[in-house]
Amino acid sequence: MTETVLVTLVDGVLTLTLNRPEKLNSFNEEMHLALRAQIERAHADPAVRAVLLTGAGRGFCAGQDLGDRDPRKGGPAPDLGHTVETFYNPTLRLLRNLEKPVICAVNGVAAGAGANIAFACDIVLAARSAKFIQAFSKIGLVPDAGGSWSLARILGEPRAKALALTAEPLSAERAADWGLIWKALDDETLMTEAAALAASLAAGPTLGLGLTKRLIQSAATNSLDEQLDLERDCQRQAGRSSDYAEGVTAFLEKRKPEFKGQ
Repeated sequence: MTETVLVTLVDGVLTLTLNRPEKLNSFNEEMHLALRAQIERAHADPAVRAVLLTGAGRGFCAGQDLGDRDPRKGGPAPDLGHTVETFYNPTLRLLRNLEKPVICAVNGVAAGAGANIAFACDIVLAARSAKFIQAFSKIGLVPDAGGSWSLARILGEPRAKALALTAEPLSAERAADWGLIWKALDDETLMTEAAALAASLAAGPTLGLGLTKRLIQSAATNSLDEQLDLERDCQRQAGRSSDYAEGVTAFLEKRKPEFKGQ
């Protein structure tokens, strides 16, 4: 059986490649569980210091595989709320709560939940040929996999509603212009640049990077006073880390620091 998620761990970078290229890497149950298991691994394994997520073949991820949900086969209507709660929501929560950098390299179409999983990552790079599509409205559904949350917060209501209601493809360059992703890159350099970024972050002070993620993700719902208190607490934790001591020592000794993520 073909592995639905290809996995490598090199120099602290856990590279996860969605691997159903004949289906544009759309999700079936096996791929859901395989991806979730690897993100859980990233939480637990100190050898993992950054995650790089991408897709095999000509697409990143076309969302849910609809092949096994053909209404023509009869039977009761599917409980898609159960699918969301059982498969997508746990993965999205794991991605958002992982206190390690997650880079997504969108190598082609990212549609439906595939687009929204990309938006849940910390830094999104996309090939110029890539497109992001909120495809749900084309089949009578609503955005899931965190899409209604991330689009509204990043883009505001007008653009979020337009993308979700029309399912109009959004080019990588426009997504970058709108602040939805970090960069649109030439197709032939995407993976080289994504791998270099992941390696650089994995070699960095990953404890502090994880705390930085927590701070920025908390800012949208915290009051100023709550955020100032959280900054204090995170800075206290970072200041007691061996990475901080190493960073200051390396600066004073005019050498490159060797961070351990501790």
